[in-house]
Amino acid sequence: MIYTVTFNPSLDYIVSVDDFQLGLTNRTNFEQILPGGKGINVSTVLMNLGVENTALGFAAGFTGAEVVRRLEEMGVKNGLIRIESGFTRINLKLRSIDGTEINGQGPVISKEKVQELIAQIDELGAGDVLFLSGSIPASMPDDIYRKIMEMLDGRGVRIVVDATRDLLMNVLPYHPFLIKPNHHELGEIFGVTLKTREEVVPYGKKLQEMGAQNVLISMAGEGAVLIAADGRVFSAPAPEGKLVNGVGAGDSMVAGFMAGWLEKQDYEHAFYMGVSAGSASAFSEQLAVKAEIEAVYRQVTENAETIIGA
Repeated sequence: MIYTVTFNPSLDYIVSVDDFQLGLTNRTNFEQILPGGKGINVSTVLMNLGVENTALGFAAGFTGAEVVRRLEEMGVKNGLIRIESGFTRINLKLRSIDGTEINGQGPVISKEKVQELIAQIDELGAGDVLFLSGSIPASMPDDIYRKIMEMLDGRGVRIVVDATRDLLMNVLPYHPFLIKPNHHELGEIFGVTLKTREEVVPYGKKLQEMGAQNVLISMAGEGAVLIAADGRVFSAPAPEGKLVNGVGAGDSMVAGFMAGWLEKQDYEHAFYMGVSAGSASAFSEQLAVKAEIEAVYRQVTENAETIIGA
């Protein structure tokens, strides 16, 4: 079974405003509400690709109930633990000003609720896939990623980690199946500036040497690189298309990669599926559906660069 973990889910309120003015009343010309959070984005794209999965994490208040309702409507199985106080956060995303967001705090997660989640994850075994994505709420221990991976170590669970800096580095000794830094995050880890696909390869290999099995590096308009567990390196330019909504593109990439891997157990196909899913979501109003991903996949395979390495 496939499980995603979202420690701090959200309802994403996505709006566009013509000529936004500070200090004045602004009116939207576009708005939508979607369940959000990195793990939930992964669940959504997996479901869009026909891959059944269960969403784990926490839900509180009327907003949490709405997140659960929308997930179940999509067919995602609900494993979210109910928090009795507070409410699941609302994130305001102003689409007409790229990158402008106001994100809520979310509810306080008690130690008892954290232990409930740990108990759910403790049931995983050989053949299961677990996605650990995003930041940790202030009320939770900041070493929870490492504790989860330590608990599951040696059980045959394929774990995907999409996190930054210390959260990522602390799990490498437990050999995550896939990590997905972007080139800026990779550069920050090693104190360098990385701009081209060729430049990221040696640093991706360093993360592999430190324990990661597969390192998928997203580079926005520059494309992506995969340092695969079998020693090969794959590189692809970004597909052509109009950026509509960058929210969830990275989550779509890891979802597409794992969907591709589970389909054929082939790193090349998984890489192309990852690039296609990430790009298709960036070109779409919402997270990409299967037909959109398949359309981009054809372009990716046609323009893919030669495999680097043996």
